[in-house]
Amino acid sequence: MKELVFATNNLNKLKEVQSLLPDDIKLLSLADIGCKEDIPETQLTIEGNAIMKATFIKERYGYDCFADDTGLEVQALNNEPGVFSARYAGPQRNANDNMDKLLNELEYKKNRSARFKTVIALIQDDQLKTFTGICEGEISKTKKGDQGFGYDPIFRPQGHIQTFGQLDLKKKNKISHRAKAILQLCNYLTDIE
Repeated sequence: MKELVFATNNLNKLKEVQSLLPDDIKLLSLADIGCKEDIPETQLTIEGNAIMKATFIKERYGYDCFADDTGLEVQALNNEPGVFSARYAGPQRNANDNMDKLLNELEYKKNRSARFKTVIALIQDDQLKTFTGICEGEISKTKKGDQGFGYDPIFRPQGHIQTFGQLDLKKKNKISHRAKAILQLCNYLTDIE
């Protein structure tokens, strides 16, 4: 069985991805390989941060691995918060603070178009591949729902009247940016097996 590190400590993410992979690939978390460090995210793009995290694990621990990074891009704000989505309102990384700041920035804007973007960077057999998933939508005027995390209560995906915060996980995973990127990764891994 081939082992592949997913540069995450989120066990729910790990289980979700493992269920999509071929049976002969076993996913390992950062905890499984003894990585307790905060992996730096200092690049100016979402893709750059995903590559940086995957490279960090490969260089320090020697494992084939993949990492993801996600950002919310709001058209009327020149695609902010983008790469700074997790710390948009400050280094405390508080989702409510981030949403409040974003809603305040959009208060008098008519254009509320936005998209979530996830990039997964895979380093396998010393080859780098990236996979991008995008979910188009808009920012609601108020927070709605308590499902998910981050900006989910204010992001309404295109073609839906509910926010990600109102959709159950099964529905969200059929249309989300992360699910789209993970599906590409899984299809790639299945094809090369």
